[in-house]
Amino acid sequence: MTTEFVENITEQALRRAGAVIRQGGLVAFPTETVYGLGANALDGAAVRRIFEAKGRPQDNPLICHIASPDAIYSLAREVPEAALRLAREFWPGPLTIVLPCRPEVPSEVTAGLDTVGIRLPSHPQARALISEAGVPIAAPSANTSGRPSPTTAAHVLEDMGGRIDMILDGGACSVGVESTVVSLAGSVPRLLRPGGVTLEMLRSVLGEVEVDRAVREQIGADVRVSAPGMKYRHYAPRAPVVAVTGDPQRSAAYILSELKDGDGVICFEECRPMFEGRVQYLHSLGMASDPSDQARRLFDDLRAFDHCGAERILAQCPGDDGVGLAVANRLKKAAGFHVVEV
Repeated sequence: MTTEFVENITEQALRRAGAVIRQGGLVAFPTETVYGLGANALDGAAVRRIFEAKGRPQDNPLICHIASPDAIYSLAREVPEAALRLAREFWPGPLTIVLPCRPEVPSEVTAGLDTVGIRLPSHPQARALISEAGVPIAAPSANTSGRPSPTTAAHVLEDMGGRIDMILDGGACSVGVESTVVSLAGSVPRLLRPGGVTLEMLRSVLGEVEVDRAVREQIGADVRVSAPGMKYRHYAPRAPVVAVTGDPQRSAAYILSELKDGDGVICFEECRPMFEGRVQYLHSLGMASDPSDQARRLFDDLRAFDHCGAERILAQCPGDDGVGLAVANRLKKAAGFHVVEV
């Protein structure tokens, strides 16, 4: 298959991409979080092509992207007041709301569950594509399953070139980690995946919000999950990763003491001088006090090690406050929850 790579997203290009979606094809497109790999969410056969292109496990549900708030009713069987409050506060934006789904939503999207994740992205070209397609777009991240998520079109081309119909290049993603996923399908709101809309922000609107254990620990292969990114090894470069948590100076000192030939390091910017000249492969995660910048850098840093030959990656890991929870979640999953606390 020849993949069309579109560097300039014109109205004409969006019309072509919308037609590809309607005809059952796959289009990678920019969002504010990461690049998505989109198909018609109401076409089960098209959605199956997403799983084939990514090598994605079939029991890993997808998120449906919509172009306007009212479209939530075309996918959700029930829309509680809590969902409307979240939508008013955070849509368009990096928030996915899990709700009981309508029967029109194919089981390929929901992984056989009776719920569906719904998101209204803030990226204007993402919304324009959904509008041109005229259907909701089911889209996981546009990368090979398990690899670091793509935050540039070049990342997508690296993983998906020759596997999909079209890639739309909208530049670098502004958030850099996948959307927050919160389920309203139970008696208490539950955070299933942290992201740019933080746990603190959710609680400011909803009050009590439980945190699913999959956010902070590995769950078993037999557990049925209701959102992407909860069960399988995700976000991982080819080299094994060790995530080191704790005070930045202590975690940097620990990494220094453990360094071996062939190791790579991801460190906070203020700790970079400790490693310069001591390690061959070094990338900065950003300042320890700026988790939003860390989120934008993380996947690019992880991917960079695939091109330099690092044999192991030791990474400083932020705490769980604010967007730091999302960065820590992605790093720990990249490490297969091989975490050292210092």
